[in-house]
Amino acid sequence: MLSNKVIIGSIASLGLVFGIAEGQTMAQMTHEIPTSETSQTTQFRRIEQPLWVKGAITAGGLALIGLELWWFLLSKLKSQKAEAHNGIQEVNITVDGGYEPSRIVVNGGQPVRLNFLRRDPSGCLEQVVFPDFHIAQELQLNQITPVEFIPQQPGQYTFACGMNMFRGVLEVKATG
Repeated sequence: MLSNKVIIGSIASLGLVFGIAEGQTMAQMTHEIPTSETSQTTQFRRIEQPLWVKGAITAGGLALIGLELWWFLLSKLKSQKAEAHNGIQEVNITVDGGYEPSRIVVNGGQPVRLNFLRRDPSGCLEQVVFPDFHIAQELQLNQITPVEFIPQQPGQYTFACGMNMFRGVLEVKATG
C-alpha cells in the first residue's frame, strides 16, 4: 500500500511538471482584472426600445394567446343533428385528425347508425370507443365503418379514439 507521503509527492510533482510545461507556474500568474472592451461585451447591457415597439410586441403576444385559445377550445365545436332514414338516425363522421362533426345530436329510444370514414392513418384513430354503450369498433382506413346502437337515456355521452386523445360528444335528446 502506498503511503500518504508518496501520493502527495506524486500529485505535487505532476502539478510542477504541468506548470513548467505551460511556461509559467501557478504562483507566478498575475490576477489582474482586465479592463479592455472585450470583457464588457460579454456582460448584459440595457437596450432601450421605443414605447410603440413594446406595445406592438405585447399586442402580438396577446393575439397569439387568443388564437391558441380559439383554436383549441372554440373552433371545433361543430354539431350535426342526425337525419332519419327508414327509421334509423344516421350521421356521417369523417375521422381526420379528430372527428368531424365532433358533436352529434340524436333522439333517444331510436336506432342510431354512425358512419365513420377514417382518412387519418395514425394508429390513435384506428378505433372508436363508446364507453357508456360498451362499444369499441375498429375503423378501417379509407372505408366507411358503421356503428349501430339504440341510446335509451337522454344525456351527453362521449366517444373517443383508442388512446382517448381525440373526443366527440353524442347528445341524446328525450323523445316527446
